[in-house]
Amino acid sequence: MHGSARLWRLALDKRLKHLGIGQSGWMTIAMIAKSAQPMSQRALADLVGVEGPSMVSMLDRLERDGFVTRAPCPNDRRVKLAHLTDAGRTVYDEVRKEAEAFRTKLLGGMDQQALRDAAVLLETLRTRIEGEL
Repeated sequence: MHGSARLWRLALDKRLKHLGIGQSGWMTIAMIAKSAQPMSQRALADLVGVEGPSMVSMLDRLERDGFVTRAPCPNDRRVKLAHLTDAGRTVYDEVRKEAEAFRTKLLGGMDQQALRDAAVLLETLRTRIEGEL
């Protein structure tokens, strides 16, 4: 699973080179875009799989490039929440479009029931692992 996920990200990153941001950047933008609520730097670091200081550096770059802004959390001013700008949403739209095209190419022609079964298996495994944490 780890190898397949890694290769998926590498192949998608190759398709997204024209954006001028690396894998960590577009993954961070995607995580912010997919979240129903603004995300803290710590939560983003956990989702992307990097240490806190690495996420701060990434958000510094994304903010400098105009893709995100950070604002203090209304409940805890020590916590910074990341928000996408319009430019960040444009990047996310491109990431989503490329990811969907790549997913369609890879999964096209596969048995739909096998794909559903695999999704159930992976979600069950994820839930069990989260329970162990």
